[in-house]
Amino acid sequence: MITLTINSEEVRLEEPVSILEAAGSAGIKIPTLCNHELLKPFGGCRLCVVDVERMPKLVNSCSINAADGMIVKTESEEISRVRRSMLEFLLINHPLDCAYCDKAGECELQDAVMQYGPPSGRFMEEKRKVPESHEDPVLARNMERCIVCSRCVRMCDEVQGASAIGMINRGGRTVVEPFSSKSFDCEYCGNCLTACPVGSILSRQYMHNYRPWQMDSRTKTVCAYCGVGCSFVTQVRDEAIVRVAPEAGLGLNNGLLCSKGMFGFDFTTSARRIKKPLIRKNGNLVESTWDEALDFVALRLKEIKDERGGDAIAGIASSRCTNEENYIFQKFLRMVCGSNNIDSISRTGYAAAQKYFENLLGQGISANIISGLKNSETILVLGGDPTAVNPVLGISIRAAAGKGAHVVVIGHAPGLDRFSEIVISPPDFREAELIEALLIDIYGVKGKRSENNIMDRSISELSEGISGKIDINGYNELREILLNSSSISIVLGMDLVQRSDGHRSLFALAGLTYLLEARLYLLSERPNEQGLIDSGCVPDMLPGGRLLSIPDFRRRYENAWGGPVPELEGRTLMEIIEAAGNKEIRAIYVMGDNPVYNLPDSQYVRKSLGSLDLLVVQDIFLSETAELADVVLPARGWSEKTGTYTNLERRIQLLRKVVNVSYGKDDWKIISDISSKMGYEMDYTDAEGIMEELARVSPLYRNLTYSEIAEKENLWPYYGEPLRGELKELPPLTRDSNDFGDDLYLAIERPLFHSGSLSNSSSALLKISPEPMIKIGPSHAGRLNISDGDMVSVSTDRGSLDMKICIDKTLKGNILLMSNNYKGKGVCQLLCYNLDHITKAPGIEGCKVSIRKMTYEFEGQV
Repeated sequence: MITLTINSEEVRLEEPVSILEAAGSAGIKIPTLCNHELLKPFGGCRLCVVDVERMPKLVNSCSINAADGMIVKTESEEISRVRRSMLEFLLINHPLDCAYCDKAGECELQDAVMQYGPPSGRFMEEKRKVPESHEDPVLARNMERCIVCSRCVRMCDEVQGASAIGMINRGGRTVVEPFSSKSFDCEYCGNCLTACPVGSILSRQYMHNYRPWQMDSRTKTVCAYCGVGCSFVTQVRDEAIVRVAPEAGLGLNNGLLCSKGMFGFDFTTSARRIKKPLIRKNGNLVESTWDEALDFVALRLKEIKDERGGDAIAGIASSRCTNEENYIFQKFLRMVCGSNNIDSISRTGYAAAQKYFENLLGQGISANIISGLKNSETILVLGGDPTAVNPVLGISIRAAAGKGAHVVVIGHAPGLDRFSEIVISPPDFREAELIEALLIDIYGVKGKRSENNIMDRSISELSEGISGKIDINGYNELREILLNSSSISIVLGMDLVQRSDGHRSLFALAGLTYLLEARLYLLSERPNEQGLIDSGCVPDMLPGGRLLSIPDFRRRYENAWGGPVPELEGRTLMEIIEAAGNKEIRAIYVMGDNPVYNLPDSQYVRKSLGSLDLLVVQDIFLSETAELADVVLPARGWSEKTGTYTNLERRIQLLRKVVNVSYGKDDWKIISDISSKMGYEMDYTDAEGIMEELARVSPLYRNLTYSEIAEKENLWPYYGEPLRGELKELPPLTRDSNDFGDDLYLAIERPLFHSGSLSNSSSALLKISPEPMIKIGPSHAGRLNISDGDMVSVSTDRGSLDMKICIDKTLKGNILLMSNNYKGKGVCQLLCYNLDHITKAPGIEGCKVSIRKMTYEFEGQV
């Protein structure tokens, strides 16, 4: 213990920290402008000076560590005089425009001047003039206000790892500029915005709208975009979010956000929101009343169940809905409709991978803390770019690299290019061969861990069929790094899952995880993919990860729910779509998702859904799937309801209601109303009551309450019981070698600035990234005589789309990248698929594409 005295108060510390931090831990505030909780001490502003007994002069409290026996004074006439002088110096050029500045009321310089500043200035010289810049789509710069604390630059460089801004010029002419000059052209995390202590960098979403003291409410909640689950404080005015503010020390993100979290919150106020129920009459969707719409759904579902049985009904749940909503949805499907045909879009990636890994390595294998990445000696990244899919997780990988970790990338992850020790580019769609060879090679060195373990037996069988050597650049270095590292993390994106033989890569990675005793992380594109699984929205498991096929588990839920649970496992997502096309499934209920847009071969999906007797869609927008529906029910968005999300670490977090709206209903409320009309009462008053039931019936959630979720880190297994059962035998691997030639092949891009089709309703994100572009490598662009920005026509046997081309210097191989985020321009409508018979995920590799440069000739004046 370190004991020191600050302002006559004894302060005890368990570890060495700066005097500034020590004072803060005791509730003693020392003013500072250049210091930030996430940054290294800088000692630039000199406002944090303190008097330490037996030291000859005042010292900076931010850069001197507290020592045992120190006696510190933070306030005195001499200290005030020094702080006053420093503030007077800063005000030489700082404009006195507080009445106009958007930072007024939360400006750290303003607060310091109010406490210590001089009553008047002594300098008569004219203040410097720097033109204000509004050329960026979302960020404004006013460098006249800059106090050169460099917090924004250090945040961008040290923490975010983007290095997109810097200090230019010298002396009194020093200003902050993005390296791209006019606009920032960066990752738009907005962390420079939150780091700025004055009004030099501002959000154009917020400028000139409201003052901080005019906010109606401030509520802590979690982000609705990806599976990291970042926390922030929403600031609300007139029942609309006007800004989100991350705070250091708040949540697992510790004050950091990405572009979607910082700027994409405005989708809930889009004019495209559905506000009244719609029923199809005479071929058209027309507005209806809630009673009419719910009666129609209840009647038609009952008729189909009575006529064809419960197996003719299916449900598609949503990883954007809460745990409570998904729990009610699966309960409705099983108890009221009599069907286990329930799955989600997560089956295309996360759910398929998670189930496969847990079958081989045990439940909870992917329940690892994101902050643990920073302490890894080696990080192996495959199947996607973490800095785009889960940006805050990607920052942890960058931080690990900064601390000396070996970061190795297999595939395409441009956000880690500057931080990777090795980047291995296997031939197109042949990552499985590389990972299998790596597994066998390491197995040859490590040997068996156990004679009777399923993994040992399976790896041994695999090694009999293939050799452990492969001739590819960087392979030998990767092998040595893995063999000599004591702490390894494997980060897997979903690109490797979406293969017709994706289980090959998954098995090889499971083997590496087992042999190397590595931590495994699954990238998650949506906020509640893990919660969706835990809530029971899968065709073979009940809530809490309890297998449907075990009678004792079924009986537990039957006793709790008061009725029989269907015994046979249901269909997975693509099997549901195929069964609809084959007339085996006659009704599908879609809660909060858009399968027509989000699944490959969207024409086939559209045709299958169009052949149903009943399609019900519950959503906040009239999506491509909703346009086909017989009934569309308006739900409430992320900020309009209370519930819980479970992130990719398997951490349960509380989603708090932020605004009140008069339209739409909570998803659980809509489902329970329909259930009641079908004769099965679901008498819930709020989401908290649903969680109370879930905690009673599911051993995994035992004793979990909202108060505990709000106050503690509720990590898996959430105070309950994980399922410790026998690991499953490995299904046979499919090792057919796909022959990919010199053709161009289409693949999905997962961009940083968009998430599904949800972000398409965010005006801010559309300003940052307004239109889709297809990405091509420079070698193919040169061969096809295509230049950056050219308009091209991209065609497969599923159709064609016209869009601009972007030459990506980091893209290698015969791959074209195209996103699935823009309305009418999604890549899924051009993709076909082959189902992986083990994971049931759709394999989308090998879709040949042709590209044609388009030219336009106009006559006359345009």
